[in-house]
Amino acid sequence: MLSIRNLNFNIILGQLYALWLREFKVFLRERSRLVASTFTPLLWLFVIGSGLGSTNLQIGTDYQKFIFPGIICMSVIFTSVFFGSYIIWDRKFDFLKSVMVAPSSRTTVFVGKTLGGMTTSLFQVGIILIIGMVLGINYDAISLLQIISIVLILSFGLTSLGLTFGSYIESLEGFQLIVSFVVFPLFFLSGALFPIDNLPPWLKFITLVDPATYSVDALRNSLLHLGTYSFDLDIELLLLFTLIITLIGIFSFKRMKAV
Repeated sequence: MLSIRNLNFNIILGQLYALWLREFKVFLRERSRLVASTFTPLLWLFVIGSGLGSTNLQIGTDYQKFIFPGIICMSVIFTSVFFGSYIIWDRKFDFLKSVMVAPSSRTTVFVGKTLGGMTTSLFQVGIILIIGMVLGINYDAISLLQIISIVLILSFGLTSLGLTFGSYIESLEGFQLIVSFVVFPLFFLSGALFPIDNLPPWLKFITLVDPATYSVDALRNSLLHLGTYSFDLDIELLLLFTLIITLIGIFSFKRMKAV
């Protein structure tokens, strides 16, 4: 019985690896996608960071450094949620149908694709972290481990969210329209560009229900020691969000039509 369980476990790992490798190879072949998805966060970092930083905001640190954690989250948000569009492409080119008829569960397919989205996000964040060294951001082993953990948790949750949308939407135009109403509020309401301590009550409430708020705050805790909440609370709420969205995503993926 134990050997059968080990065999099944090894088979699932092999399926996850194959799905992850496929998504990662697709990413490596689309160099323009890497350039475009990295350019936008850097544009915000240097243009918005320099412009608003010149107004002498009282935030306790250089404004570019202050928004740096938010720019990391911006990269993860846009990359992860839009990853769901690949479900639509796979459906159009019948790749999804061939995967669905393979001897693997839809949960395995969902998790494998999500792991591919996580790797993509982590790769792009690595580039931004290198740029951060130019701005004077200092890393140590603990902060890097914390950054990687935050990025992976947030990316897993948001990739699951993108795949959930992709499970219900059949056109790329519809997907982009719906997702645009999600990614921009996620980013702008997360406190990525401003402190959330003294916001009006109605705006403070919205930021509190935005999961990206806690990823930005966790990164500020790790990099700048300027977090509003404790690092442990940020991680716990991020994990809760990721768990809920993942369960919803798996349920949606199981109900999805492959054609």
